[in-house]
Amino acid sequence: MTPQFKTKRRQNIRYRIRRKISGIATRPRLSIYRSNADIYAQLIDDNNGQTLAAASSRDKDIAVQKVTKTEKGKLVGAAIASKAVALGITSVTFDRGGYLYHGRVKSVADGAREGGLQF
Repeated sequence: MTPQFKTKRRQNIRYRIRRKISGIATRPRLSIYRSNADIYAQLIDDNNGQTLAAASSRDKDIAVQKVTKTEKGKLVGAAIASKAVALGITSVTFDRGGYLYHGRVKSVADGAREGGLQF
């Protein structure tokens, strides 16, 4: 598979997911973006087009830890969950962003669940 094909395929999957789910203020969308080195998570209110909270593996408290990328994903999930609970959000809609629910994406979801989010 060429890199262009993989990117196009992920975009099509992402668009298909986004047609079905959206976030509102009481139940925002937990959106995941995964690069080769880092992972990012956002809570998005699609009605107002607003990001409510964000966390990434580049945050200082997470980046300083010497752990694997999968374990960093779990820390990102816990960080976004703590920010959501501080905002009074307990329920979210999970948007895997076209990635397989496996590895780092799954670890973010597990970390968020352990932090108190429901989805």
